[in-house]
Amino acid sequence: MNKKFFIKILKNINFAIIKKLFFLSSISYFCFYFFKNLDQISFNIDFARNGNFIFLSFLFCILSIFFNALAWKNIVFWFGKTKTKNNLITFYVLTNVLKYVPGGIWHFFERYNFLKDISNPQLAFYSTLIEPYFMLCASFLLASVGIFFFPLYFLLLIPLVFLNRKLIFLILQRLETLKGKTIRALNFNNEKYLFEERIKIISFFPARAFLMEILFVLSKFIGFIICFYVVNLENQYSIFYLLAIFCLSWAFGLIVPTAPGGVGVFEACFIFFVGKNIPQNIILVILIYFRLISTSADLFLGLPFLLRKFLKRI
Repeated sequence: MNKKFFIKILKNINFAIIKKLFFLSSISYFCFYFFKNLDQISFNIDFARNGNFIFLSFLFCILSIFFNALAWKNIVFWFGKTKTKNNLITFYVLTNVLKYVPGGIWHFFERYNFLKDISNPQLAFYSTLIEPYFMLCASFLLASVGIFFFPLYFLLLIPLVFLNRKLIFLILQRLETLKGKTIRALNFNNEKYLFEERIKIISFFPARAFLMEILFVLSKFIGFIICFYVVNLENQYSIFYLLAIFCLSWAFGLIVPTAPGGVGVFEACFIFFVGKNIPQNIILVILIYFRLISTSADLFLGLPFLLRKFLKRI
């Protein structure tokens, strides 16, 4: 009774409006502090001296996308897909740019159609649906190093408990509730017996996929920390503190994907969590540089695919 009531409440909540409100609030929060510190913000960086470091940050952002693709490939195999001649990694990397296309579901749509052609609709749908949850668990696990600063960071490990063969369907049910827009677009039949019939999870815990997601988040963080020390030459902040704040902020950007790639949400959350521990004018410059580098990496790898899709429609 309570379970059905809870699911009914979730279905009646308009998450689209909540996400849009959160996104608008985040953008407003970021803009407020940007204009408040505008007279103190300087984008003057010695590119002759730091150009190599900026390029290194770009390379780590590129590397993170490949780790993400490897994680997705291992999720597909964990769900029972046998080895395939199709290059899942290349397809993932190329379609990653579609998260910047208005609507926020087109990368999901392309990957679902790709997997459906080489497996079955259930495996295609669930392996694509669950991937953001893997990213969330990985970022929360890394963010839990914040337990050294605040004991409640231990609660971030809770989502990881559900990432196993016995409880994974409960997570998928909740994700289906939250991803109603995507399911309607795909017109997907998500009956439980089809899940049990066509999804053959091969091990209790998806160790390889989860490890790749951890490497994905760490690569992103390294790209960020390089930007951090290029802008702020004084190495006076704990690397574990910055890792916890980065992962937590990035997770919020993932949970609220109203903006392409979490733009605005990640930045606003980082500013909020950091508070006055780091000068706001410095952190604003760091966040803007990292966003430009991270987005450039996505566009660099995926732009050929996006142009090809666009030219087909002309």
